[in-house]
Amino acid sequence: MSQSKNGVPLLEVRNVSKYFGSVIALRDISMQVHAGEVTCVLGDNGAGKSTLIKILSGVHPHDEGELLVDGKSVRFGGPREARAAGISVVFQDLATVPLMSIWRNFFLGSEPTVGFGPARRLDTGFAKRVMREEMGKMGIDVRDPNQAVGTLSGGERQAVAIARAVYFGAKVLILDEPTSALGVRQSGIVLKYVVQARERGLGVIFITHNPHHAYPVGDRFVLLNRGKLMGAYAKHETSLEELTRMMAGGEELERLSRELEKLAADPEMKQVARELREEAR
Repeated sequence: MSQSKNGVPLLEVRNVSKYFGSVIALRDISMQVHAGEVTCVLGDNGAGKSTLIKILSGVHPHDEGELLVDGKSVRFGGPREARAAGISVVFQDLATVPLMSIWRNFFLGSEPTVGFGPARRLDTGFAKRVMREEMGKMGIDVRDPNQAVGTLSGGERQAVAIARAVYFGAKVLILDEPTSALGVRQSGIVLKYVVQARERGLGVIFITHNPHHAYPVGDRFVLLNRGKLMGAYAKHETSLEELTRMMAGGEELERLSRELEKLAADPEMKQVARELREEAR
């Protein structure tokens, strides 16, 4: 496993907060991302995961705290500056054009060319060769580079996006809910690609609401709830059961189950209350 230079994290967030008027989107968040490690950021909808992604990728500036890249304090003026610093985001929609070929999607916005002036043209041979090589490193043999990317499976499209980010110099790879819309088999394939990115020395931030996907590949776990940091743990400091319990909100579920028991007169509602109490344990 690759290590961060001199033990300094590739990316560090120190006590970062973000406000939108009177709304507190994030409050006092801290986390570290090291080379050759997967940092999983877990939280349900409204936990602040999307806001954190946008701060790390330069979409939103942070209002308080500090953001450090390779130990140096930075304040991104936009996504272009974040990408120049080696931070790349693979969003849920993957930013691909379904009807366009795999190789065109791979180089979308950064197409290689040959020649000068009026004779300048796309270097299709180079683009197809590089795309196949990079996809091969992800364990995918692309037989037809001209195949429309929309015909690939969800896991394979994730691989295209990850391979593209790595090729264009990403040091920190942020994956936004990469398994949320996938079935069990495809989710497992994507998790394999997450591990491959880690083994290639990247610092990976895996955003998810599913602890069962996070725990097998994660080295560090950061839990968010309503914009606040619930806890940050190394893998040896927690278990899948503990992560699941904290994600489920044990105390809240226990309180809700009591309220349901008071309100419920019929057996079905009592059963729901019992199930919530079991989950809280």
